[in-house]
Amino acid sequence: MTEARIRIVFADGKEKRIDLKPGRTLIGRGDGNDIRLRHPSISRTHCEIVHEDDGYVIRDLGSLNGTTVGEQPADGVLLRDGDRIVAGDFTILFEDESAPYARFCDVEIDEEPFSLPADSISLGLDNIVATMARDLNAILKVTAKINAVHDVEELQKALLSEIFEVVPAGSGAIILVDSDFGFAEVVGLDRGRTGGHVNVSRTMINRVLQDRTVILANDIISDARESTPESLAVAGVSSLLCVPMYLFEKVVGAIYLSTSSEAETFDESHLRFMTAIAPIASVAIENARNFSSLQIENVRLKAETLLERNMIGESASMKEVYGFIAKAAPSEATILIEGESGTGKELAARAIVVNSQRKEEPLVIINCATLTENLLESELFGHEKGSFTGATAQKKGKVEIAHGGTLFLDEIGELPLSLQAKLLRVIQERELERIGGVQRIPVDVRIIAATNRDLEEEVKNGTFRQDLFYRLNVMKLRMPPLRERTSDVMVLAETFLNDYARKNGRQLKGFSEKARDMMLRHEYPGNVRELENAIERAVILSSGEWIAAEDLPEEFHRGSGSAGDPSVEIVPLQEGIRSKKKQMIIEAFQKANGSYVDTAKILDVHPNYLHRLIKSLDIKSELEDLSG
Repeated sequence: MTEARIRIVFADGKEKRIDLKPGRTLIGRGDGNDIRLRHPSISRTHCEIVHEDDGYVIRDLGSLNGTTVGEQPADGVLLRDGDRIVAGDFTILFEDESAPYARFCDVEIDEEPFSLPADSISLGLDNIVATMARDLNAILKVTAKINAVHDVEELQKALLSEIFEVVPAGSGAIILVDSDFGFAEVVGLDRGRTGGHVNVSRTMINRVLQDRTVILANDIISDARESTPESLAVAGVSSLLCVPMYLFEKVVGAIYLSTSSEAETFDESHLRFMTAIAPIASVAIENARNFSSLQIENVRLKAETLLERNMIGESASMKEVYGFIAKAAPSEATILIEGESGTGKELAARAIVVNSQRKEEPLVIINCATLTENLLESELFGHEKGSFTGATAQKKGKVEIAHGGTLFLDEIGELPLSLQAKLLRVIQERELERIGGVQRIPVDVRIIAATNRDLEEEVKNGTFRQDLFYRLNVMKLRMPPLRERTSDVMVLAETFLNDYARKNGRQLKGFSEKARDMMLRHEYPGNVRELENAIERAVILSSGEWIAAEDLPEEFHRGSGSAGDPSVEIVPLQEGIRSKKKQMIIEAFQKANGSYVDTAKILDVHPNYLHRLIKSLDIKSELEDLSG
């Protein structure tokens, strides 16, 4: 039975698993390959996977776009279970069922005191030889594997997995700490066990971290029964190995290994190996943390760029919006944004935050219209454990999470009166109490609220507190509806057209005159959001190089036809579009003398798209009758 296979991940997210044969498996674009990937990024003969004595080895065969495993060139790399291969534009995952089974699991920190047996090895780092010749190959393998991983948690898992290949540990953990030696990130690995957790002695870890000492302890149960924590005794732990991880004189964590097998205890060669691995792992983890920070910053910058690009419009009303944001953003004033649905109230709020002094702090968003009163209260202000049925743990509310940053309350007009009072207290006193709590928690948040209601009218009707309205209405921004800035309609439409054409792989030149006329005359009750949805739909439905009037939604056609002419028969829109498409295809087919290729050229569509249209319109038999 085949134990190794590859899993090919295609661009559309679909996957295909292929079992590897014992000999040689060729991958390429040509017909002579065992696995054919018909794509321009794949060379005719791209790479090979060969089964050798040690396992499966991958080699690039001089391909144009190359083959890598992780970040390594595939020049004879021994594949391990889970390796990620990149060949051209394809991602290929290697799976090996024969790989030793190990399971990642939770870590339980043992708080009991713990003293070492008398014959334990405890050596200062300065007295340990960093490497030995017999460990060099294993160290190189570990280094290559962990340097290809950029996620901190995945890096910890990869590191433990590689260590388990060298050290006979039954379980282990990597503990990353903060400046006060508090446990920040912990990952545990248990070899072959079906449940439970990894026992970790805090006493030993604290000693390793504080003294920068490597500790190896054998025969723990038999030689130190009275001083051994009960949890370790129950687990049957017989040997422990713990080494610190440090970087530039700063301790960043520890690697903790244990085994309960008396036949496979740790020795000095394992200690030397782990002492050499620890600083390498520290550098890799620091790099992963920096990489993660850069990714977060990159996402933030992209979001800002996208935000600026989506705030589109050169009309007088939009220039007023830009001017308001420029003046209001740097202040700490509470802002109320009013406007119809789809006018971009949240987008304006984000623009204010991006240009504010709190741009580096959290922006927390909550929609007051989407939750029931009880759930909304818990979401806003948090709750204490046991404060109501289902409150199994303490929970911070959105206001508390936004401390130091900005809280955006969308649809503030939907906030129940009882919660309006609590929100008013937060704004006035800058503190809150969780549900079921008695402690007053100070909070520093800037509030931006948005509504599509007339809050002044709501105050008159008694559905919105007047004092809260005055607190929110320090600075007010009105987002103009699209019908008031028709000069921006085509600017927005062209932007959306380019975006969705690119996403759907379409080459579109623009809008027909009739389509432009319809868009300019439409009232847009759904505002910018309605226009964007209409353009996305039109891009998908269009059959030519231009967006035609019939590609726009039905509501754009109302009032644009010949409704006042009694001689014109009115038919349902979709029926009319379907009939028109049939007529156009039949006429083009006749003109092309029965050639589908020439018909597609006349209609200026791809032949594959033409065949799909013919099938969906059910006119294939009519066309066959015409061709004789």
